[in-house]
Parts: sequence; structure tokens; C-alpha cells
Amino acid sequence: MKILMLTWEYPPRIVGGIARVVHDLSHRMIKDGHEVTVITYKDGNAPYVEDDKGVKVYRVDNYMINPNNFIDWIMQLNFNMLAKANEIISKEGKFDVIHAHDWLVTYAAKALKESYKIPIVATIHATENGRNSGIHDETQRYINDTEWMLTYEATEVIVNSNYMKNELQRIFGLPFEKINVIPNGINLTNFSGVERDYDFRRQFAMDNEKIILYVGRLVYEKGVQNLIGAMPKILSNYHDAKLVICGKGGMMDELKQEARNLGIENKVYFAGYCDSKKIQKMYKCADIAVFPSTYEPFGIVALEAMLAGVPTVVSDVGGLNEIVEHGVDGMKSYAGNSNSIADSVLTLLFDAKLCSAVSKNAVKKVKEMYSWNKIAQDTHYVYEQAICQTEAQKQAERIAQEKAEKTKRSQNPAKELGNLLTFRKRNAYAWF
Repeated sequence: MKILMLTWEYPPRIVGGIARVVHDLSHRMIKDGHEVTVITYKDGNAPYVEDDKGVKVYRVDNYMINPNNFIDWIMQLNFNMLAKANEIISKEGKFDVIHAHDWLVTYAAKALKESYKIPIVATIHATENGRNSGIHDETQRYINDTEWMLTYEATEVIVNSNYMKNELQRIFGLPFEKINVIPNGINLTNFSGVERDYDFRRQFAMDNEKIILYVGRLVYEKGVQNLIGAMPKILSNYHDAKLVICGKGGMMDELKQEARNLGIENKVYFAGYCDSKKIQKMYKCADIAVFPSTYEPFGIVALEAMLAGVPTVVSDVGGLNEIVEHGVDGMKSYAGNSNSIADSVLTLLFDAKLCSAVSKNAVKKVKEMYSWNKIAQDTHYVYEQAICQTEAQKQAERIAQEKAEKTKRSQNPAKELGNLLTFRKRNAYAWF
């Protein structure tokens, strides 16, 4: 099967979780014998064309026009994605399926579908409505409408949790049978050979301090502000603790100021952006990982922490709520509640036996339920469904067209008789 992945982020460009999902899924598909082509945005020094262990990666710039806003930037990106896809198809033939990841590639996917009759499978990783607890301005409305367009144009839609399935049905009115729940996966070899490095750890905390780790973007819906708000209670009960925050985002300055306001700036370390190798080392150095999101369709970072064997605390929202079973393979806290976060963290800090148990159970769960082997198989099945539906639709359209033409002929018998007589006359004269 020839698969085209459209995504605005792909390693080394990593904005959120989409990049890792597309990367890992593509490589699993290659191992299963499929051909995978990725078209994405070129960022930094990444090559325009790359053979990434069998995955063909094409990166495009925007037009050399300064966009007025983010929406214009996205439109320019789609134009160049479309141009690149047309170029590839003209040389190598068309793809069997287009896998479009989120609203940012909607227009390129739609144009390719209409031009080449290729089915779209769309993965909706999050919604604008969910991120913002509603639609509050025209930009958000535009994004929301574009998300709807993508789900409408797609033959099949994939989401990563039952929470997201319900959200799409509620917001866009999608029929349940069109929405497929396939969780994000994780590379089970991510932490092979990675051990706790004490010299590395000492960059962030003293040996006697327990590291409470957060990994992710510094934006409101990730709830980092609530985690910082939990630290005074944590530190008043367990002084030898240190919060390490790995990530960047628009709230960086606000969060630093909040730590100063609470008088805990010496107990909060902002590590900034961390690449994948550094994050792996951070997980191995951490004693507890906390993901306090107020909105989270899935939460792949929680899987990473669990696979690394780090006792994990998550908020009881979205996909996070489905990943962790409280007290069995992790702990939960009430979303947006600093006091609840503190209670869950303190429970783990004071109970080494519980930490050991939840860590072992978490590793087992991730290996059994979130392997890319199974996820790729489930995704391939969705591709086949989309292709079959598209072919059935084409056949139905051909039958309808033939029927319409037959009906049109039958409605004009005089013309049909004249055509028949003319045909017979021509054949009669052919004998002379």
C-alpha cells in the first residue's frame, strides 16, 4: 500500500506529540511492507528530501511572501504541500490513501482527494473547541470550521481516546461509526540502554532531592501553573523535593514569576526545550512524573514516563484518565486542583512500596497495550476500510451515471429510432 502522510511537524521539528506519532507510525508501516511518503514543513537545517530509514520525507517552505497572520502562513504551507504532492504523483503514480494529521493540512488533503479520487483518513489529535473550552474569537472559529471540513472530507476519522470520540461526535455531529479509536503508541525500545546518570542529574537537583518532573509545552491547558501551585504544600511536607520543568511555550515568563511569588524559585528548575535524548535521560533521573493537564486528548508523555518506570501522576481528564488506573499503575488528581496534585505526589513520596508497584504495573501495561505493532495493524485496517468505501462509491457513481444515460435515451424514443435506422441504413449500403 502507498501511503501519503501530511503533517506540519515531523522530526527534527517537534512542536507537540504529532511529530512523534507520525514518525513512529510511518516506520512501523515500513516494517510491515508498505510504502510511506511524508510531506511536512521544513524547519531549520533539516534537508528538503530525506530517506529516513525507508520513509520518504519531503519538506517544503512557504512561499516567499510574508504572511499577515498564522492562517495565511498555513494556507501558504498547504499550497506548497499540494505542489510537492502533485510532483511526486506525476513521477511515481498516485497514492492509495492520504493520512492527514490535524486541521493544518486540510486544504492540501482535500485538493488531492478531489483531483485524484484518493480517500482521506484524518487523525484529529485535538480540537480548537476543547483546547479553549469553547470558541471565543474569529480565529478559533476559523480553525474549528476547518477541523469540521477535514472530518467531513475524510472517509474515516481516527482519534486516540474514547474521550475524543465523544468530543468529535458532540462538536461536529460525526456518526460514531465513522470514528475509529486507536491510541497513540510508543517505541518500546526508547529507554534501552538508558540508565540513571547521577552527574547529569546533578545539573538539576542535589542527590538528596527527589525530582518531580514535568515534560511538555508551557501552555495553559497543560496545567503547569497548577503543578507550580502544588509545590508549597509538597515542600511543607517533604522539603527535599525539586520540580524540573522540561519544555517551552508562551507561559514561560508567567510561570517563572509565579514561582517567585510563591517563594519557591529555588525549588523550581526551568530546563527549557529538551531534545528526545535529553528527555530520556531526564525520565531516568526523575522520581515522580506529573502531567496536570486541564485538557488532554491522549497524553503520550505519560506513556513515556510509565515505560521509563517513573511513578506517574496525571489529571483525571481526557485520554490521561483512560491511560492510568489510580493506585494501580499510577495516580490521578482532580484537573485544575493544586491541592489534589500535591496529595497524589505526597502519597508517592512517602510510600516507596506503592511507587515500586505502580511502576512495575505501568511498564507492563504500556508494553501490552501501546505497542506500535498493534496500532499499525489497526491503522492499516482503517486504511483498507477507506479504500473499499471509496471504490464502492466510485462504482455506485458509475452505475448511477449509466442509469441516467439509459433513462435519458428512453425518454427520447424518436431520436433513438432515428439513430437505429441510420445505423441499419449504413450497414445496408455497405454491401454495395
